[in-house]
Amino acid sequence: MIYLGSHVGMSGKEMFLGSVKEALSYGANTFMVYTGAPQNSKRKPIEELRINEAKELMKENGIDRFIVHAPYIINLANSVNEATFNIGVETLISELNRTHAMGSEILVLHPGSSVGCEPEVGIAKVIEGLDIALSSTENVNVVLETMAGKGSEVGRTIDELKAIFDGVKDNSRLRICLDTCHLNDAGYDVVNGFDKIIEEIETKIGKNRIACAHINDSMNPLGAHKDRHANIGEGHIGLDALRYVVHHPALDNLPLCLETPYIKDSDNPKDSRAPYKEEILLLK
Repeated sequence: MIYLGSHVGMSGKEMFLGSVKEALSYGANTFMVYTGAPQNSKRKPIEELRINEAKELMKENGIDRFIVHAPYIINLANSVNEATFNIGVETLISELNRTHAMGSEILVLHPGSSVGCEPEVGIAKVIEGLDIALSSTENVNVVLETMAGKGSEVGRTIDELKAIFDGVKDNSRLRICLDTCHLNDAGYDVVNGFDKIIEEIETKIGKNRIACAHINDSMNPLGAHKDRHANIGEGHIGLDALRYVVHHPALDNLPLCLETPYIKDSDNPKDSRAPYKEEILLLK
């Protein structure tokens, strides 16, 4: 079965309940949400998120899985500033507990940036941080996102992700999130070689470790290392290739979520709106 949705917001009085309502308005049967602003670690108490009401609405509408995304400020790969690393570990532990309280087993995490150091140095710090966070929590999987390779990002290749998996003491709760834009920008040929990407993951990590995917077109050509998402069918990957990804058997029954840009509202060109209802229909 195909589970297809998008990023949704969580704010105001309705909080998580509002997230579910937004997903349903797009015709989605899954979704992705942050537990607060992605740029910082300020969070409302779990008791204020209206989780029980959200879960009831999900049950009424047949939504049984969704993704939580960790905030961008977590940088486990930072070997330059120990305070930044420590804050990242603390925030990751908090987000894992919040994800469990909300009812998901998937917390997507950017592995981070080595801040000018060699990738191996950053990877070692990611392993150190994951060892702490995983041993301090339970139930929820840490899902490492494939990265575009801009700057000194780690996780830009399957080999770098494999190094993290191999280094973590207990990697039973480690998983992968495939991002189609990031894969393209990192140099993986999503258009002509998605099967080969899956085969490489199977050989080096195991395709059973794929937990979810972000479905995005890319503004940039193959190998650009820039990470700029485009709307479905309007970038260098294209509708046919993205539809092939969505329907690929390796992603069957996994939550797939759009993170494409908002578009201009035809009724009011000064405003923008979410394109997700139309894009979900395009991809199904």
